[in-house]
Amino acid sequence: MKKYFIINGDVYIQHQFEKVSLLLEDGKLRICRDSALPADCEVIDAAGRKVVPGFLDVHTHGAVGVDVNGASSEDLKKIGRFFAGNGTTSWLASVLTDTKEQTERCIDQYLQLDQSDADAAQLLGIHLEGPFLSSEYKGAMPEHLLQGSDIDLAGEYQKRAKGNIRYITVSPEIEGMVEMIPKLKALGITVAIGHSGADYKTSMAAIEAGADCCTHTFNAMRLLHQHEPAILGAALETDIYCEMICDGLHLHPGIVRLLLKTKGLGRVVAITDSIMAAGLPDGRYHLGVNEVIVKDGDAKLASDGTRAGSTLTQIRALRNLKKFTGYPLEELLPLFTENPARLIGVYDRKGSIADGKDADLVLLTENLDIDRVFLRGNAFKKEGCSASGTGHMHLSL
Repeated sequence: MKKYFIINGDVYIQHQFEKVSLLLEDGKLRICRDSALPADCEVIDAAGRKVVPGFLDVHTHGAVGVDVNGASSEDLKKIGRFFAGNGTTSWLASVLTDTKEQTERCIDQYLQLDQSDADAAQLLGIHLEGPFLSSEYKGAMPEHLLQGSDIDLAGEYQKRAKGNIRYITVSPEIEGMVEMIPKLKALGITVAIGHSGADYKTSMAAIEAGADCCTHTFNAMRLLHQHEPAILGAALETDIYCEMICDGLHLHPGIVRLLLKTKGLGRVVAITDSIMAAGLPDGRYHLGVNEVIVKDGDAKLASDGTRAGSTLTQIRALRNLKKFTGYPLEELLPLFTENPARLIGVYDRKGSIADGKDADLVLLTENLDIDRVFLRGNAFKKEGCSASGTGHMHLSL
């Protein structure tokens, strides 16, 4: 494997930028604080660039014409290449509530994916968004496929996935769900609550039982009321993580600022919840079994106009956050790196720049355009621009 030595960049280490060099060798990182050039390295001059950890998206249903629920293993690689071009170096494939047979097919395609060559964002596992969800706040979920709590089914899925289901969204108010949460965690699955009209007491019980996150906070859930805080009040009050879709459509900029002020920058996870339309023009698409119409970048169900995922990329979300909040870059980066890595238990190798961690890096310009991407120590090669519509990529390395 080729070695790289990155010099002259502003490197993001422990929540601040430092002038240090980085050695990328055997897919791992090493911080070099002296000026000695290791032997046999290609030198990358990162002057004028911010060198940051690769982004991690724990909630996405697809991109560039590929829907996760219908994707082949090669299709998953196609999504991963698009993500890499937009700064996302690791991700979870979010499987929308579907039939048992189709869910198992999704699992099988994940297992068949060849990730031996680092030429796409690394798929770290599977996120099941359902099927244990309430019909009241189903959002884009097909109601006829929603189910009650069933730990045996979850166990079947995890066994078939060989332990690679990392994350699941459930509705706390479903009978038996609070009691099921510790059992899901025992299977190695991080639990999020969402798509829910749960009351405050039930939501708090789910959190006390081990739920660690709230799915696309404020969306597809019972909202806050001063006499009945409900699931949103429980999510805001406690220390669980809160997913946030920062496309300017799912959340008003004022709500983005409120969520960050309420939760703190260390407890919010920036997701895209993107669908197959990400990176493509307006038109007709699908999300699982649903037909979706995208107009002006806004994805909605053809049947009733319910918002159905997004066309967002994480680099666009970062720019939006900067615009909406005015916060410095160093304060916003954990939402895309450290926080999601901690949430799904991969912070030992992802989510920050530190000795021995995976060499997943993004080099950003002053305007937050992507200059270069490294995937597990490999320079990501992509001709021309990303499909995100930004027109500012220079990744022909």
